[in-house]
Amino acid sequence: MKMPSVSWLKGFRASHRRQQRVQLFLRLVIGILAMIYALFPVVWIVSASFDPANSLVSQRLIPRNASLVNYQRLLNNPLYPFLRWMLNSIKVSSISSVLAVFLTALSAYAFSRFRFRGRRSLLLTVLLIQVFPNMLAMVALFLLLQQVGNYIPSLGLNTHGGLILVYLGGVLGFNTWLMKGFFDSIPRDLDDSAMIDGASHWQVFRHVILPLVRPILAVIGILTFIGTYSDFVLARVLIQSMENFTLAVGLSLFIGGQFTQQWGVFGSGALMGALPIVVIFLFLQDYLIGGLTRGAVKG
Repeated sequence: MKMPSVSWLKGFRASHRRQQRVQLFLRLVIGILAMIYALFPVVWIVSASFDPANSLVSQRLIPRNASLVNYQRLLNNPLYPFLRWMLNSIKVSSISSVLAVFLTALSAYAFSRFRFRGRRSLLLTVLLIQVFPNMLAMVALFLLLQQVGNYIPSLGLNTHGGLILVYLGGVLGFNTWLMKGFFDSIPRDLDDSAMIDGASHWQVFRHVILPLVRPILAVIGILTFIGTYSDFVLARVLIQSMENFTLAVGLSLFIGGQFTQQWGVFGSGALMGALPIVVIFLFLQDYLIGGLTRGAVKG
């Protein structure tokens, strides 16, 4: 058998190195273009927030005479209580996240550990409900809260309680499926061992299962918080008074009118409103990554 020549091997290695350099260059170019595409809207909003012109017509990437005047207009305007809107969004999103995590954990544990009549049908029903967009139920939700408000005023229209109730109905279905897959990945031997030692189902759930599923609890909490915090359509339909507006609805007032569009103030409010989500994500990003990469192997 004839061995390859030394010159041929050198040429092959040089060609392989060139191919690796080309692939690395293409990856860098694609990565840079993706970063520019993702960050450009954020950079533009940051630029608009420091532009005293308060308009996108003459907007530049680096604004002239950059100042904090838009932030002053945002925080010192008595007609538009920005801080109250922000607190409303944090309150609604926090309560919705806590209740969603608690109720989803209970339902996922029941579907994962118990075998009862109609279990499969209920799981399929929950999945089918999530197929239909929420926009189809907008009128029904409005009328439903209107009727509920006649008996329980704190859960009716123009209340944060009613808005939280609607949010919970929207997030429980998909999150139950997501958390159930995570629960299924935990061996049942742990449940049996705890019950042999005299633990009840509630004690098993609280002291054995919950500590092991903290990543998925964080995922459900983060996703629910982000989804409810940034929601506009439901909050705009169900909340009618300005003092009860959430952040997304309140910020829309700055750009909703034909002759009163204040893009600089809107950009300032958007940046300040994004801070809670950024802080939560930075603290819980490890749980978020771990929770999304586990629990999807068993159904």
